[in-house]
Amino acid sequence: MPRKNIASTNGNAPRIDPRYASFGLEIRHSRIHRWGIYALERIPARRKVMEYTGERISRAETKRRGEERELHYLFTLNSYWTVDGSVGGSGAEYINHSCEPNLEARIIRDHILYFSLREIQPGEELLIDYRFEKKMDTVQCKCGAPNCRGTINLLD
Repeated sequence: MPRKNIASTNGNAPRIDPRYASFGLEIRHSRIHRWGIYALERIPARRKVMEYTGERISRAETKRRGEERELHYLFTLNSYWTVDGSVGGSGAEYINHSCEPNLEARIIRDHILYFSLREIQPGEELLIDYRFEKKMDTVQCKCGAPNCRGTINLLD
């Protein structure tokens, strides 16, 4: 199947930057939350699927943006830097949370990479466990997985 990626010149329209996707992916509406990313081809287990990119911002700027925006696409890179996927993001910012994920995030040489945990079938939504800290405000989970913990936050 040929690779299909969605791109847009409108900065607010969901898009996938093909430079950061290792497989054919598309963005479409998700039953979990707004938009989601879906596989267009079979993705083997333990393969790099996509890189999470965006503007690198300090912790102070992270706090400021977190307070002023309703939707957040912030990924903590390390103790100082956060990546804001809403500014120059690869599209990985549209990967939704699930308590039963098919992806995991790994930080390798200051790059946030998503790897498949198992084989992913065409048409399947890409999902990651956001693992928000317990001390953060509790965010209700809507993933619908049989083992859903009811919150995006970790319980322990």
